[in-house]
Amino acid sequence: MPDAHARLSASGSKKWLNCPGSVRLEEKFPDKGSDYAAEGTTAHTLGELKIKLALKKITRPTYHKKIAQLEINGEMQEYTDGYRDYVLERLNNARSVCDADLMLMVEERIDLTDHVPDGFGTGDAVLVGSGLLEIIDLKYGKGVKVSAEENTQLMLYALGALTAYDWLYDIETVRLHIYQPRIDNVDMWECSADKLKEWGEWVRERALLALEDDAPCCAGKYCDDGFCKARAVCRAYNEEKQKPAYLDFKRPAELDTDEIAEVLEQADALAKWAKTVSEYALDQALNHGVRYPGFKLVEGRSNRVYTDEVAVITRLLENTAYTEKDILTRKLKGIADMEKMLGKKKFEAVLGELVVKPQGKPVLVRTEDKRPEINSNENAKADFEEILNGGN
Repeated sequence: MPDAHARLSASGSKKWLNCPGSVRLEEKFPDKGSDYAAEGTTAHTLGELKIKLALKKITRPTYHKKIAQLEINGEMQEYTDGYRDYVLERLNNARSVCDADLMLMVEERIDLTDHVPDGFGTGDAVLVGSGLLEIIDLKYGKGVKVSAEENTQLMLYALGALTAYDWLYDIETVRLHIYQPRIDNVDMWECSADKLKEWGEWVRERALLALEDDAPCCAGKYCDDGFCKARAVCRAYNEEKQKPAYLDFKRPAELDTDEIAEVLEQADALAKWAKTVSEYALDQALNHGVRYPGFKLVEGRSNRVYTDEVAVITRLLENTAYTEKDILTRKLKGIADMEKMLGKKKFEAVLGELVVKPQGKPVLVRTEDKRPEINSNENAKADFEEILNGGN
C-alpha cells in the first residue's frame, strides 16, 4: 500500500478544514512512527492481499510469498478475514443493482487536486457502478471509535472518485463505510452526489486558506480527535482550555447546571492537554536543553526489579527450603487473552456460559453518545418489568 503523505492529507482533513492554521504549526513537529501505526499498515496490506486473492487478481503462491514478509498474528488474520468478507459482500450487493461495468479498486491512489492543491489519498476499497459509489475504509485501531457520518476523510476520497468516474457512471448515491473490527464497529453513511459536490466547493476554499502563511488557528474538539501535534504550543488551543478558569472552580453546589456542564465539557480535554504540554516540555528539557522557570530535571522515583527472574528462582530453590509453590504465583489468563488463544468460536462453546459482562459504572458523556441514558424511559420500563416479574 502507498506510504506517501500529502501536505493537506485526507486523514488529517478534520483538523485543517476546521483549523487551517494547524497545517503550518504541525509542520514544526516531526512525524513519529509508532508500533500501532506499523500494525495498522500491516493489517491494511494483509487485507489488500486477501481481497485480491479472493478476486483472483493474484495467485496463491504470490499471496503466500508476500505475507511471509509480514508480522501477522492470529487476531489480525481473523479481523482481516472479516474485512475481506465485508468488501466482497458490498461487491456482491452492488452486482445485484448495478450493470456489468462494476469496478472495485483496492489500495489505489485517489487524485484530490480538483478540490485540494496537490492533494491525494489512498482508498482502501472503492466500489463504482452505475449510479453508485461506495468508499470502504478499514480502521484497525481500537482507541477511538470512528463514525462514517460526514467523515471528512472518506468524503474527500468520494470527491476524488466522483471527479474520476462520474462522467462514466452518472453517480447519484454515495455510501461511506467504516470497518473497525477490533471494537465491533461497522458503520455506514449515505448521501447524494449533489450534496457531496456542494460540500466540495467549501473544501476548495478551506484548502486554499490552510496553505496561507497566516492561516488562523481555531481550537475545537477536532484538535484532540485528530491528535494535533501542535497542541502543546498552540495559543488558540491554550486559550480554549483556560476558558473555564473564570469559574474559579467553586464548590459544585454553588454553580448552576449550565456552569457545571461547561466544566464537564472541558474536564477530559484539560487533562489531556496538561499531559500533552508536560510531555512536550520534558522532551524539550531533556533533549534540547530548554529550561523552564521554576522547574528542573531530576531522576524520577523507581522501584526495585529483578535482573534475572530465572536466576532468582534457581537460587531460592537451591539455597532455601521454599518450593516453587511458595515463590511462584499462578494466575488465570484474562478473557481477551484466553479468547485469542482459543479463538472466538471455541471460546464461546467452552466458556461462553461462564463469562458475564457486569453493568458498567455510571459515567457522564456528551448527549451525542449512542449509549442509552440510564434514567431514560426505556431503562425505567425495564426496571419496572423486572420488579413485576420478581427479578426473574
